[in-house]
Amino acid sequence: MSSTATAQQQSIHDAAAPHLSFRTIAGYGAGDAGCNIAFQMTGLFLLIFYTDVVGISPVHAGNIFLFVKIWDAFADIFAGRMVDRTMTRWGKFRPFLLWYSVPLLAMNLLCFWIPVDDYGMKLVWATVSYAVLGLLYSLVNIPFGSLAGAMSQNPVDRSRLASARMVGSGATILLLSLVLAPQIKAADDLATTFLVTSALFLVIGTVMFMTTFLTSKETVYREVEKVSLRETIRTVRQNKPLLRLCASSFFYLTGQNVVSAMGIYIANDALAQYAGAGNWLASVVTIITTGAVLYVGPLGPGVTRRLGKKTGFMGACGIAITGGLIFGLSGSLLLSLVGLFLIGFGMALLNTMTWALEADTVEYGELQTGIRTEGATYAAFSFTRKVGQAVGAAIASYSLAFVGYNGELEVQPQSVIDGMTASVAFLPAAFFLVALLIMSRYPLTEARFAEIMTQIQARRAERHAELAGTGTAPADGPAGDDGLPPAGTR
Repeated sequence: MSSTATAQQQSIHDAAAPHLSFRTIAGYGAGDAGCNIAFQMTGLFLLIFYTDVVGISPVHAGNIFLFVKIWDAFADIFAGRMVDRTMTRWGKFRPFLLWYSVPLLAMNLLCFWIPVDDYGMKLVWATVSYAVLGLLYSLVNIPFGSLAGAMSQNPVDRSRLASARMVGSGATILLLSLVLAPQIKAADDLATTFLVTSALFLVIGTVMFMTTFLTSKETVYREVEKVSLRETIRTVRQNKPLLRLCASSFFYLTGQNVVSAMGIYIANDALAQYAGAGNWLASVVTIITTGAVLYVGPLGPGVTRRLGKKTGFMGACGIAITGGLIFGLSGSLLLSLVGLFLIGFGMALLNTMTWALEADTVEYGELQTGIRTEGATYAAFSFTRKVGQAVGAAIASYSLAFVGYNGELEVQPQSVIDGMTASVAFLPAAFFLVALLIMSRYPLTEARFAEIMTQIQARRAERHAELAGTGTAPADGPAGDDGLPPAGTR
């Protein structure tokens, strides 16, 4: 074997070896905690804030969610283009955390503070504040999510980063579950509770985002720093694994957001018939459904190593479907909680697998086109996620209206309780099943990804050899003494 071939194999082996430190992994997870202060607080509590505190009807609330989330989807495309056109001394992605994180957290506060009495003005305030929050969230979350693909190309490292995201998200959900969820029925002034919590989270979130900014580094070498719109469209259009992942994610996120939006209603109304008026159910339901990412996230790397991301994704769908059926058919508190636990477990594992899968599609797009477009790839993925979230949140709102929910009643009629239970049990299970069927045809397995990385490394080696032969260093990206990118960045 020639020395050139040996060196190339060694380079590929080095690239495949996990190298990110615990400090870096944990710092990245802190950023997801910051993102989820806005995302989870609105996802979990904004609907009940609208219906039970502000007095907005479920139908109008559903219209707001549907409009704003679709607006968010196009905001993601805008943010992705901004990312692909940006390059600073701090890198391509990290500066957005510095620029937009504090405005995002401040707008979260304004979503939970509607100081007008006129019903029409309440609708305007709610719509505008939520829409601006969505735009700012895109300007933070798109570069944050894209950052993982620029920190490492190693599958295990990426799975660790995805797990860190889930732990960061879970920590935020746990905090919301223990501090805010029990107050929904117990607080004398729920409006003040929401406002004070939002103000506190503004401070906490700022610390989280700055931690990510200071501990994360962009090390993956790129031939092109700024990507044209034509190159962006070509890369996304030719990325078949990304398109299939987007389609599957749309359906599972629709189901997930039905569960998340209706969790508090299920706890305070449907399950209260078994356990009396105890406020502890709101915390428990939130923790075992939306908050499951906290204890499921760390399992992601192990699932990736043993089953692979595709099989892990499909298995997670199966678990969530099983949980939905158990919850819908149960006649006791214990079985209901078991069903909700399985739904939460499946959804959390789906999220872990999804983020790792998305990062892999960047390399597929680079192989097809020769261009790395993390921002556009993430934006296309996030676009479908936002549409799924919009449809899920709207379905939850419309379901409440359809079954006759009345936020002014202390106890809901049995017909309303049965309708809410069926909505949380069977609608999400159907969406998870469709997501599973779509993912069954996903082509990017671990073996195929290894082949792609080998081909990319070989292409880069040829490119670097050509530049070295002409005495020209690569124009973009960090360079070492030999005119090539440092070994850790190839």
